[in-house]
Amino acid sequence: MVSVVRTSLRLKSNFPSSLLRVAAHFSSSSANRQDAKRGLLERLANGPVIGDGSFVITLEKRGYVEAGAWTPEAVLQYPEAVKQLHREFLRAGSDVMQTFTFYSSDDKLCLSGDNLDKTETINCENLNNVACDLAKEVANEGDALVAGGISPVPGYVEEKGKEFVMSEFNKQMKVFKEKGVDFVLAEFFAHIEETEWAIEAMRQLDIPIACSMRIGPAGDLSGVTPQECAVRMAKAGADVVGINCNYDPFICLDTMKMMKEALEEAGITSCHLMAQPVGWHTHELRDDVRGYTALPEFPFSMEPRLLTRTDASKFAREAFNLGVRYIGGCCGFEPYHIRAIAEELAPERGVFPPGKDKSEGYASLKKSVFKRQWERGSRQYWEDLIPAAGREKVKLLAQLDESE
Repeated sequence: MVSVVRTSLRLKSNFPSSLLRVAAHFSSSSANRQDAKRGLLERLANGPVIGDGSFVITLEKRGYVEAGAWTPEAVLQYPEAVKQLHREFLRAGSDVMQTFTFYSSDDKLCLSGDNLDKTETINCENLNNVACDLAKEVANEGDALVAGGISPVPGYVEEKGKEFVMSEFNKQMKVFKEKGVDFVLAEFFAHIEETEWAIEAMRQLDIPIACSMRIGPAGDLSGVTPQECAVRMAKAGADVVGINCNYDPFICLDTMKMMKEALEEAGITSCHLMAQPVGWHTHELRDDVRGYTALPEFPFSMEPRLLTRTDASKFAREAFNLGVRYIGGCCGFEPYHIRAIAEELAPERGVFPPGKDKSEGYASLKKSVFKRQWERGSRQYWEDLIPAAGREKVKLLAQLDESE
């Protein structure tokens, strides 16, 4: 953290005025953070918490995860690649290192069939153990919390019953308890019933519970509204509830408004809100329960839909103003998107992201040798910009296949 303090003071004369206000008290804020590792709920009560971003999609792009299966064998096969991505998110400003345990239940790993070393079985226990170690190692390099992450299991949609599904969850809980994660995070759930079962399993650990579903305004795959999903998650025992994946930030925020209003109407005031959307524009999908995987561009031609850093900053500000306090990203959210969020919310957090030694925001463009770049060294230029695709053949919106 010492290097972060030096960075903030050195950049004081050049950084946007909205962030300069935090410089005066930054050193004391950093010192307080070092005194004791604050827990998730304490942090949320005092300001925004920045989550991390894309793992399975980003590591597939880098050649460490297989598309289609989307399972996390890289934890055992390429641990340095996983650790490096954790470290990039930490440097970008993430407060949370989520274990790369997406789809790591035994029934999902068996379906993927992606074991490079056929002499070693990759299962939930050995994968989750190493995933926790990697996340904890990087978290300890800064002031980050470790979140044990769980996701849906195939057994639910295969109708194998609650006992089977709970046994898959419990295997992961056993590892998270032994490894002493700071909190647990359920994500990517599409059915509120399975979500409630996941919360039931997580309650065994007696640590904070965050829970998010991959739903939009149309609700879950069983036809349950976002409002009811939010209330049921809270009543099941989640301390933090919200949305992740499937939809872009602005569809996500529309859904979060619905969830927030429902929680208030139900008299539930103790829950914090979280939002971790995808890093692409998905305008066509607002009322489509399938989410972004229904797009014809998924997964190998999504780049034209990427959020800009200005999009990420705008999302962070609108989320915070709505009352969302756990703010991050999911598939497609790269470290630079998270850095944009961390920079946008630096006044509220009282801290700059560690990577600030190589980022002075928009003002950095005034250092260019090309004078035409100087006029772009302002926030207003980028907020007013309408990006071009740079190609002749491009669609504004995709035609969705309704046959699925």
